[in-house]
Amino acid sequence: MYMLPAVVMSKPVLTQSHITAWARLVRFSTHVLQAIETGLKDEGLPPLSWYDLLLELDRIKPEGLRPFQLQTEMLIPQYNMSRLLDRIEKAGHIHRQSCDEDGRGQIIHISPSGETLLKRMWPVYRRVLETQIGKRFSEKDAVKLSDLLDT
Repeated sequence: MYMLPAVVMSKPVLTQSHITAWARLVRFSTHVLQAIETGLKDEGLPPLSWYDLLLELDRIKPEGLRPFQLQTEMLIPQYNMSRLLDRIEKAGHIHRQSCDEDGRGQIIHISPSGETLLKRMWPVYRRVLETQIGKRFSEKDAVKLSDLLDT
């Protein structure tokens, strides 16, 4: 169990229960993400970051997104985004188009093979979510948790 330092304990807004909840939330999130990554790897599929990127592009098609927009949606540092885009493009799952508004900019689009890959990855992702979340939380609890964590 995590303990609050004595100085922090003098503030009633943040209690030991809050710290414990935070630690459990992080631990649970890490556990679920690792289970998803393992499931994808076991099926010979790319990592979850590929799914997340392709999903964002699939949601916005046909417009596509600029790399900085993807970066914002996915909360990935710029240097990681560049490498991720390069790997996914090399595999043929996205393509880049010049941006008319900015001669140096690009718009990223999902390719047909990216759409196919997204469809192949989802059942694995879903299976883990069903096991790790669906079986642990009732619909009512899931709604409550979602509401509590809404930022």
